[in-house]
Amino acid sequence: MIVEVIINSNVKNLNRIFDYNVPINLEKDIKIGRRVFVPFGNMKEYQEGFIIGTKEKSEYKIKDIIRVEIENCIAEEKINLAKLMARKYFCNISDCIKLMLPPGTTTKNIENRIKEKSARFIYLLKTEDEINEDIDNKVIKSDKQKRILKFLIDNEEVSSIDLEAFTDTTSANIKTLEKKGYIEVVEKPVDRNPFSNKNIKPTNNLTLNSEQKNAFNEIFTNIKNNMFGEFLIFGVTGSGKTEIYLQLIGEVLKKNKTAIVLVPEISLTPQMIDRFIARFGEENIAVLHSKLSVGERYDQWKKIESGNIKIVIGARSAIFAPIKNLGLIIIDEEHDSSYKSDKSPRYNAKEIARYLAKETNIPLVLGSATPDINTYYKAINGDIKLVSLTKRANKSSLPNVEIIDLKAELANGNRGMLSRKLFSAIEENLREKKQTILFLNRRGYSTFVMCRDCGYTVKCNKCNVTMTYHIEQNKLKCHYCGYERRNLTVCPECNSKNIRYFGTGTEKLEVEINKLFPKATTIRMDIDTVTKKNSHEIILNKFRDENIDILIGTQMVVKGHHFPNVTLVRCYCCRFKFIYR
Repeated sequence: MIVEVIINSNVKNLNRIFDYNVPINLEKDIKIGRRVFVPFGNMKEYQEGFIIGTKEKSEYKIKDIIRVEIENCIAEEKINLAKLMARKYFCNISDCIKLMLPPGTTTKNIENRIKEKSARFIYLLKTEDEINEDIDNKVIKSDKQKRILKFLIDNEEVSSIDLEAFTDTTSANIKTLEKKGYIEVVEKPVDRNPFSNKNIKPTNNLTLNSEQKNAFNEIFTNIKNNMFGEFLIFGVTGSGKTEIYLQLIGEVLKKNKTAIVLVPEISLTPQMIDRFIARFGEENIAVLHSKLSVGERYDQWKKIESGNIKIVIGARSAIFAPIKNLGLIIIDEEHDSSYKSDKSPRYNAKEIARYLAKETNIPLVLGSATPDINTYYKAINGDIKLVSLTKRANKSSLPNVEIIDLKAELANGNRGMLSRKLFSAIEENLREKKQTILFLNRRGYSTFVMCRDCGYTVKCNKCNVTMTYHIEQNKLKCHYCGYERRNLTVCPECNSKNIRYFGTGTEKLEVEINKLFPKATTIRMDIDTVTKKNSHEIILNKFRDENIDILIGTQMVVKGHHFPNVTLVRCYCCRFKFIYR
């Protein structure tokens, strides 16, 4: 048997098929999508590759494959998708294949690959009567050993870590009891569960209004008839798009099929997950996004692969999840640019979703209050079915929008960051115990630093763009490549100390708000404050649960959130201020 192998390499010249012979003892393990290790050229180390085809003969003189890796491989249909992506996006097939492998397993070093997490669990081998008898007869004299046995009598299965913590003992005491034949220590896999901190009450389907029913029925027809169809739900903010998603997925689950739901921002994922868990239960849902640890993503991927998961929720990479028997794909906030990957392979998740929907004859649902112009053009021309939601689901009115020209404010003597109208609106909100969101599309304190004597501005050595000053770390940062340097105090061109800071970022806005409203509570949410695990969810929960007065942040604070007590949102855009009330 001959296998066609793609070498796992970023080198463009190696983006082609190499034939290898399969030894008889490995033929039973050969399957398209599996990883193999092969001798390649003059390299001393064996190279990793992926089987993408088989054949009986080869026109070349070929070498034998050395090893076949059975675990952490991909299905044959995903190989076909990788080939299509490589042609469409001008990248290596191996780069596309790696998107479809379990997280943490793409490294060539097998020892460093993520594996299932395991823990030691303790079980009793003797009955309660036998143990009590040995304690009474002083066969067991150690107080620590007695505590361990009594704890195990009351608790059937305990991890060694918990046992040591609750009984104030050590692993040496456990080993002694194991040697004496009282307990058994078993190594078992442990699930790294990203939902462990959630406690969500179940919910039921809400009653749909006439527009929602129309949208639901349009899409449900394709679900019922196993037909491909692409739909755009063009609904105003608060029109109930998520409830339509939930009820459509409910119908899909009734047919024993599964669903993928994509969201653009990681910050959107917690609220989306909460609603889905409340409706369908934690055991049916997996989440995939970059803020999970690699181990958590690996466990989620494995649960999906095992067929135990019915709904996958995540950012763009979740479209490659190994979910089986797919029945529906939903892309929320479909206009968002984050569905396009900005690094190789530079794929568009919406195009991948469209391909998968056509291949499996299922509906693809796109939802947005402000659709992408290409999507909307296709919708009004009939290439995509347009479903409109013109009213809010709770019959509330849309917010009033005021546009304030900051040039006019400046002409009237207001040199502050806040217009007089906005200042008054925030004051009113604080008096009425309502919440405010302030959106600014730049992070940091000042957008550029300049010498007022010679005009020198600090630029990135790599990108040649002006660097942003971050006051909390007292550093200058390039927001394109991540390069950092110490803050400038003396001009390197003229040695002047007349250094000034220009432009505004979220840090500066936070400082300004704290000066103007010293009694107000504020919290900031941007890339600089969500570096730790679950920090985006912690900030949003804190804003909601502790009723913090003002949330300041970049685009992640204005996408798809539901905060009932928020009555004022301010967006900075160019020289205008948009105020939503």
